[in-house]
Amino acid sequence: MDRLDETDERILAELTDNARATFAEIGEKVNLSAPAVKRRVDRMLATGVIKGFTTVIDRNALGWNTEAYVQVYCHGRISPAELRAAWADIPEIVSAATVTGTSDAILHVLARDMQHLETALERIRSSADIERSESIVVLSDLIDRMRP
Repeated sequence: MDRLDETDERILAELTDNARATFAEIGEKVNLSAPAVKRRVDRMLATGVIKGFTTVIDRNALGWNTEAYVQVYCHGRISPAELRAAWADIPEIVSAATVTGTSDAILHVLARDMQHLETALERIRSSADIERSESIVVLSDLIDRMRP
């Protein structure tokens, strides 16, 4: 895609703030008609600038207030695709990434309480060829720019 112009960037900012905003509402804020906003959004979807729209669930609102980061150490070599497949169906995993250093991956995990976290950790450890894991329980969030 050609470089985004200032209007595209303003449209993306509006969608980031409220993905449910109508094209007319966005158009009011960026001085375009609803059809013009739609054309730009469609172009950004077609070119992969916008990958999709999703629902973000606040698991804390569901009572999932126990948070941990889990470093995972695997036996031998395991591909990122294998790890993704092993963990995709574990809802307690908020995010997962392969990392440099001594661990193979790091997981961000949310659970209702410590017992729920322990159960989730057992599922994580048995889901792939994992040698061991190290869990770091979060006491308080100091900065979190990813949550709305």
